[in-house]
Formats: sequence, structure tokens, C-alpha cells
Amino acid sequence: MALTPMDIHNKEFSVKMRGYDQDDVNDYLDQIIKDYELLLKQKKELEKQLSFAEEKLTHYDSLQDSLNRSILVAQEAADRLKENTSKEAEMIVREAESNADQLLKDAVEKARTIEHETESLRKESRVFRQRLQLMIESQLELIKKGEWDDILQVSATEKVELPTINKVSSELDNKNQSENIDEEILEAKEGMEDEEGNVPAVEMSTTK
Repeated sequence: MALTPMDIHNKEFSVKMRGYDQDDVNDYLDQIIKDYELLLKQKKELEKQLSFAEEKLTHYDSLQDSLNRSILVAQEAADRLKENTSKEAEMIVREAESNADQLLKDAVEKARTIEHETESLRKESRVFRQRLQLMIESQLELIKKGEWDDILQVSATEKVELPTINKVSSELDNKNQSENIDEEILEAKEGMEDEEGNVPAVEMSTTK
């Protein structure tokens, strides 16, 4: 069993003639006690640190095991994801190729349809142009005929006698003057009404 500082302190030695000086021995023992106590404190501190280190080591070992298991699970998940992604990518590629082929076929079919329709429109346009050209040429030929000159020329015997402009203008002026006289007479009549609304007898004459 290891000695304690108290054991050293309580230790008693027998006294003999010509032995060691008790004061020197006691001082030396006191120093030994102090050093021993310091060693014991250091030992306890080291044991405490060692225990803490062992606990941390155990924790790290446990954490390492958990990490290893997590890594394995993650690796398996990554492998499954990679496999699924590869399968999905292959499916997408196949579907895209299939859709591309169908789109290409549809595009070719539409292009052929447009080509046929365009050619048909060209033929119809050529026919319409030919017909229009023929119609215009026939109308031009009709206009160029000499019969139009005969129709448009007026002979002296075909002249129609009509009233002159002066005569017509004179008749219109006379008519306007007659209407103005009638309006003046009516205004004069309205001005001659008495307070009771009676109109004196006035001889009215109009020249027409």
C-alpha cells in the first residue's frame, strides 16, 4: 500500500546515541511530504485527464463506427441513385429518340403537304394570269376597233336644240323676284296688325 503524506508526517523514529539531528530529519520529512503531496495531486490530475481522454477516445470510436455506418449507407444510397439515374437517363434517351423520329416524320409530311399546296397555288396562279391576260387583250382589241370612233363622233344632223343658258337663267331670276315680292307683302301685313290683332283691309296684288 502506498504511503500517504499523513503516514510520513506521523512516522516516529527511535532515538539513539549519536543519531541524526531530529530537526534536520523533521525538516527533510516536511519537504518530502510537500513533494509527495504535489506528486499525488499531479497523479490525480493525470488520472483525471487520462480518464477524460479515454472517454473521448471511446466517444470518437463510437462516432467513427457511426460515421462508417453512415458512409456505408450513403454509399449504398449513392449507388442506388446512380443506378436509378442511369436507368431514367436511358429511358429519357429512348423516349427522346422515339419522339425525335416522330417529330421528324411529321415535319417531313408537313413539308410535303406544303410543297404540294404551293405547287397547286402556282398552277392556279398561272391559269388565272393567262385568263386575265386573255381577257385584257380581248378588251384592248375591242377598244381599238374603229367602231368606237364612229360611235363617239356626233354629226351635225344629230344636234338637239336645247334652251340657251341665258334663257333659263332669265326665267330663274323672274321666279326669284316674284317670290321676294310675296315675302315683302306678308311682312308688311304683319306690321300693320292693330293691338287687337285685326288687320286692315289692304289690296294685295301679286305679279306672277
